[in-house]
Amino acid sequence: MKKILIDTNIILDIALDRKPFVKKSIEFIRLIAKNNIEAFVTATTVTDIYYVTHKKTGHTKTIGFLKNLFMFIKIAGVDSVSILNALNSDMTDFEDAVQFETAKQNNIQIIVTRNQSDFEDSGLKIYRPEDFINSFN
Repeated sequence: MKKILIDTNIILDIALDRKPFVKKSIEFIRLIAKNNIEAFVTATTVTDIYYVTHKKTGHTKTIGFLKNLFMFIKIAGVDSVSILNALNSDMTDFEDAVQFETAKQNNIQIIVTRNQSDFEDSGLKIYRPEDFINSFN
């Protein structure tokens, strides 16, 4: 199985119990954990998740959530090359551009997101959680 990058929105769906998305996002994460799929989030995603989640659930609960998450999901480093390439990218969303550039640098071929259109011209395979689950079966 190829490496996959998980977009921030998937993790936030779980952390914040965002309906109606949380159910498929959890199912997707369980599939990854069960099948030892090499899955990543970017380092910038981690700080975004913390920033958004701790406002609603508090520091301790957010840190616990992240620690559990990183038992089976890896963190892809974001360096100056990724940032500079993202700044020079045609992508209109800087966060998405950083994720895309980090995926490219780490030979990650798949991005799982709810916002497929954000990455449609990336040249990578883009799945929603439910599409990835269906493609795996």
